[in-house]
Amino acid sequence: MKGGKGPTHAVATWVRRQPPKIKAFLAVVSGMAALVVLRMIVHDHDNLFVAAEAVHSLGISVLIYKLMKEKTCAGISLKSQELTALFLAVRLYCSLVMEYDIHTILDSATLVTTLWVIYMIRFKLRSSYMDDKDNFAIYYVVIPCAVLSLAVHPTTHHFIVNRIGWAFCVYLEAVSVLPQLRVMQNTKIVEPFTAHYVFALGVARFLSCAHWVLQVLDSRGQLLTTLGYGLWPGMVLLSEIVQTFILADFCYYYVKSAVDGQLVLRLPSGVV
Repeated sequence: MKGGKGPTHAVATWVRRQPPKIKAFLAVVSGMAALVVLRMIVHDHDNLFVAAEAVHSLGISVLIYKLMKEKTCAGISLKSQELTALFLAVRLYCSLVMEYDIHTILDSATLVTTLWVIYMIRFKLRSSYMDDKDNFAIYYVVIPCAVLSLAVHPTTHHFIVNRIGWAFCVYLEAVSVLPQLRVMQNTKIVEPFTAHYVFALGVARFLSCAHWVLQVLDSRGQLLTTLGYGLWPGMVLLSEIVQTFILADFCYYYVKSAVDGQLVLRLPSGVV
């Protein structure tokens, strides 16, 4: 039987024909079902955060493979990589002075590989960089994140600069993928390695969001009080949810493309 005539293809075709509101509802239901499954099979929900970091690293590894094998950085947003390096650097500093643990080691590895990707794009593969497509103004996200971190940040006992820095990296991480989405929106065609990388980001951010949601549920809300008081606990959860839904639309078309057996992902108008 051909993959295009299978039940998975039939379901994908049915979903594709639904109006946007129904698709949004199905996405929410699917997310909730995934949370239930994760809660049942993953007993230590801290492992979800480690898994999120591992999937992120896997995505960057795919990106590195693309750069080394194809000797081109076409379709990759340098600005997204720079935003990623920025929030990782700030988070690594905060982690070192506030809570040194396994996350610090994972962030260190991810930061090093991200800096290598930036170096390759800026210097080794500059001729293939799509500067005209990577036209998202990063100050649209950096400045609002900085202002928001000054207004809403953790209320713990740590030094105020560290608390503001932690808030800044939380907010910036949530929107750091926007320049990459802009590049894909401009090109409309996403080659396999870049698509794998962005899909890995989507999976990683869903796992990170699931980690926070399940931790809150397991602690019956007590986790929110340990994060501090005021708006900060809610902003942490909101940031996790936002960064998950930013990539949800792309992930849907990625899965659809995989089901249809298409190696190159073609995005319709209005996506991302």
